[in-house]
Order: sequence, then structure tokens, then C-alpha cells
Amino acid sequence: MRSHLLETVLGDLNGVSADVEASAVISSDGLLISALLPSGMDEDRVGAMSAAMLSLGDRTARELTRGELELVLIKGEYGYVMMIQAGPDAVLTAIAKANAKLGMVFLEVRRAVKAIASILG
Repeated sequence: MRSHLLETVLGDLNGVSADVEASAVISSDGLLISALLPSGMDEDRVGAMSAAMLSLGDRTARELTRGELELVLIKGEYGYVMMIQAGPDAVLTAIAKANAKLGMVFLEVRRAVKAIASILG
């Protein structure tokens, strides 16, 4: 049941904006909980890299006295990867196109994070 609800949230996120190409909910230790990824994208790799980046971002924010980590954003030649805490033990990773309207993507990602956090309780 919970898995279906998470897939629905991810489907809504990917469907609401043509800018979001993929999304996944990952546990804090890097295990994939639910994902809507394109074929050929390795789920285990996405989970492990997301957990590692979030951990590094959290430590960086603390060490540089920036407060609680809210978001890790990576911009590459072909687009963006963003990771946002979705409750105490999960992370939402969203992959967006290079020409994405980031304000709209952030809005939709934050809505998804609230829904995911409430599902995972």
C-alpha cells in the first residue's frame, strides 16, 4: 500500500512538469524505497549517490555553520539533480532538464516532499 502511494506521488511529480525527467525516494542509508527512473538508469547507483551527496551536504552545511541542510543541487551540462530531505529517514531525488524552470520544479518537489513525509510517517 505504502509503495503504491509513493509511486503515485512520484508519478504526479514527473507528470506535473515536463521538466522533471525522473524521481526517487531513497532511505538515508541509500536503499531505494520507490522510483520512477528511465530505463538504463541504475536504481542502486542513484540510491547510493544520493545518500552520499546528502550526507556530504549535511556535513558541509554544519561545518560551515549554514544551519540545517535543506537542499543539495547539482547542475550539469545536461540538467539538474536535486536532493531534498523527505522526513527523518528519506530523501527525494529529482532529475530535471537543463532548461528547467527551477522555481516551478522546486515548488512541485516541495509538495512531493510533504506528501512523502506524511506517507512514511
